Amino acid sequence: MAVTDHPASGARTTVLIVDDDPLVRSGLALILGGAKSLEVVAQAANGREGLDAVDRLRPDVVLMDIRMPVMDGIEATTALSARPNPPKVIVLTTFDADDYVLRALGAGASGFLLKDTAPEGIVSAVHRVADGEPMLSPSVTTTLIEKVTASRSPERGRDAQARIARLTERERDVALAVGRGLSNAEIAQELFLSVPTVKAHIGRLFMKLEVDNRVQIAICVHDAGLGGA
Repeated sequence: MAVTDHPASGARTTVLIVDDDPLVRSGLALILGGAKSLEVVAQAANGREGLDAVDRLRPDVVLMDIRMPVMDGIEATTALSARPNPPKVIVLTTFDADDYVLRALGAGASGFLLKDTAPEGIVSAVHRVADGEPMLSPSVTTTLIEKVTASRSPERGRDAQARIARLTERERDVALAVGRGLSNAEIAQELFLSVPTVKAHIGRLFMKLEVDNRVQIAICVHDAGLGGA
């Protein structure tokens, strides 16, 4: 059977691994199993098996491959996002093409990591996403922003500048830090703020900049000509 179950523990963040390559699944299970605060509760070989495992086990986070038989990761992520109280999804793939990133984010993914991400980076991403903080590989973020902003029009630049002008000085500082790819904890340390205060600022950025995620904050910062990641 392609799905392997393990006893869940409410004290730890539970993780489901969905990938059609058994070696990848085993490797990820070893990496995540080494973190005391994480528990791999199941492995699945395709999106359909992944959905069934989510129904049974209600994991906190799903690591989801993109290209799989039966049901791919984009379709499975879309299905999960339509459910009440869905798990957080990190799309994990060897492909860093912009259309995959955009499709994954559009499907409701909270994170996007390349499979060559260092083990500590994968563990950190799971923790960050479980805490409600969307996560993208820095290389993916940079590539995506460069692609999106390459065709920036003067009108789009003016619109971004107008939205940035709505921010307070501190909100602008936080926006610039998000544009550089910093985590909430890193922003808090750099700006001498508490993490809850950073989260509150980012919530206001979503409203004032009229965006839905951190990547869009970074794109707005770049469109306004303020640099970033």
